[in-house]
Amino acid sequence: MTPEAFNAGEPALVTSAGGTVTLVEGSTFCLSGTTGDIQPGTSHGLFFRDARLISRWELRLDGQPPHPLSVLSPEAFAAQFVLRRNPKPGQADSTLLLVRERLVGDGLRETITLRNLGRENTVANLTLHVDADFSDLFAVKEGRPAHGGAEATVAGAELLLRDRADGSRGLSVSATADPVTAPGVLSWRVVVPARGEWSTEIVVQPTVGNRRVQPQFDRGEAVAASGPARKIRAWRDVSTVIASGDPVLTQVLQRTESDLGALQIHDAGQDGRPFVAAGAPWFMTLFGRDSLLTAWMALPLDVGLALGTLETLAELQGRRTDPLTEEEPGRILHELRLGPDSDQVLGGSHYYGTVDASPLFVMLLAECWRWGADETAVRALLPAADAALDWLQRHGDRDGDGFVEYRRATDRGLLNQGWKDSFDGINDAAGRLGTTPIALCEVQGYAYAAWLARAELAEAFNDPVTAGRCRERAERLRNQFAEKFWLPEQGWYAVALDGRKQPLDALTSNTAHCLWSGIATDEHAAVLIERLGRPEMDSGYGLRTLSSEMGAYNPMSYHNGSVWPHDTAIAVAGLLRYAHVPGAVDLAQRLATGLLDAAASFGGRLPELFCGFSRAEFSPPIPYPTSCSPQAWASAAPLLLVRSFLGLEPHVPRRKLVVRPHLPRRWGRLKLSDLRLGDLTVHVEADHEKAEVRGLPDGWDLEAVSDRGPAAGAG
Repeated sequence: MTPEAFNAGEPALVTSAGGTVTLVEGSTFCLSGTTGDIQPGTSHGLFFRDARLISRWELRLDGQPPHPLSVLSPEAFAAQFVLRRNPKPGQADSTLLLVRERLVGDGLRETITLRNLGRENTVANLTLHVDADFSDLFAVKEGRPAHGGAEATVAGAELLLRDRADGSRGLSVSATADPVTAPGVLSWRVVVPARGEWSTEIVVQPTVGNRRVQPQFDRGEAVAASGPARKIRAWRDVSTVIASGDPVLTQVLQRTESDLGALQIHDAGQDGRPFVAAGAPWFMTLFGRDSLLTAWMALPLDVGLALGTLETLAELQGRRTDPLTEEEPGRILHELRLGPDSDQVLGGSHYYGTVDASPLFVMLLAECWRWGADETAVRALLPAADAALDWLQRHGDRDGDGFVEYRRATDRGLLNQGWKDSFDGINDAAGRLGTTPIALCEVQGYAYAAWLARAELAEAFNDPVTAGRCRERAERLRNQFAEKFWLPEQGWYAVALDGRKQPLDALTSNTAHCLWSGIATDEHAAVLIERLGRPEMDSGYGLRTLSSEMGAYNPMSYHNGSVWPHDTAIAVAGLLRYAHVPGAVDLAQRLATGLLDAAASFGGRLPELFCGFSRAEFSPPIPYPTSCSPQAWASAAPLLLVRSFLGLEPHVPRRKLVVRPHLPRRWGRLKLSDLRLGDLTVHVEADHEKAEVRGLPDGWDLEAVSDRGPAAGAG
């Protein structure tokens, strides 16, 4: 099959099980139904900086909702809702087409076009009902009462809505084609000529701090010329072009690139430095863990995203001790919020209650360096990395037993502070909840990898003392981990040690993260791979978060039996790290195939999670009702699959590139063009277990082999 580049084409929009359409651009996103309406009393809305602006946006044609035909979306930030006028009684057809073209980006623009396909002029009455409530994002998510409502006034042709509780917040709605404007309503009565059309353009502009926010688009401007479109083109210009012979993988990668571009937020105060928001609708903000892991997965596309994420988190790194926000010196931020209720949610706008972001920060810094990030920028971040490691020792390991634990500082914080952060996410085989402080197995693996990462940087920067200390710390942790976490009778690692230092013996996907970090021994890995490959863990569409034989198993739960794409991708990366162990490659290929089949059933966009029912029981997979989509690490997961199956390991400072391909046969030929490694651009092609690399200059060390034998030559 001929590879098809994922940087081209227009992927179809995916809607949730409830028919919600999500558009997203940075800190702006819009949730609506498939007609384009934002219905009051639902979680729909136009959101900006963690607050809902528009809570009602309902269009009526001749007093009725138009009849939906289709939703088209060339990008994550734009959509066309194609509708028609309801047929007259006794008739099946309609001759009036209605198209709502919507664009978001620091505001909203909607162009409504009526096309008369009939042979007579037609009269149309168009009414748009608008309201706002300025509710905090969390209040909307939790279904709490509206923030305070809006005061609606008309100023000339503009409809103005202002927050009753905070007069500095508001929005304006203005439209072309001379609407009749009244508080909460814009209306038009028009004659659409035979075979002709009529249109109006409506713009929503937010007001924050009594100042109007400039949208990322101009009136009358084509979508392709808008700010969001220019941003996605700039992202594609610096991104590696990936082409695949597998149409499913191609479709998934198309959506991956579009969504990651739309989820990026650029810090206007730092020359547009990028970081990635965690996901829409509820997590359109910086999340330490999510943003770091997403940036790691996206390294084959762009190192700059990872560096921007690190620099942003370094600026927000903990400096003092504050139980309310759980800030501690050196601790990496968990979550940044800007909504009107941010001080009442998790203690404040800056919340630090995460145990894994700090080691992940150090891991990503070293990985950025290997992938060719500017050495000056890497050196500038070393103090932040050292502060994060100091947090691991001083605050993360409060009892001095060598393991990193968590316990929330107050009853307002997150009870569980690893990636499974729901209240019931950590339990034993019988389903009993773990008691804090809790030491998670995957966090010990992250800490191990972080110490080794810092050791490698120290060696490279002529600091042998620090390198030796960090390597010794890593080795001691690995030995302790094998002794305390391995459950020989079960054949897996305990998900955690509880407050009594007793193992929580549930079989979970967390153990696969121990393969990814490299803390697992080969002996343990061999047994663990067999356990992970059983039907109790492999749903057929990915790895379950909890074995179906465990007491807390529920395939419809958030963390106790569901499938998370990023989690499965990390498991695949871990398995391929141990490709020399029998069964590892075969299981990795099986999990990846199932995950991509799931992605195809969701229209090419992997959601945050989906239900963990067996493939034999339900096919396609059952959506999880409140799953975020697009969601950053789910969107980036296919990139980690590509990188892992290629065995792609660059080391720019050492002028070395390793490619160890184990591609699933159905992928066909995989091609990476314009892969940027520092100042170098290379091209990689692979087919199953053979690889070819072009563009490496003299003096570079190329290792293009699989674990089962040498691959094709390179030049």
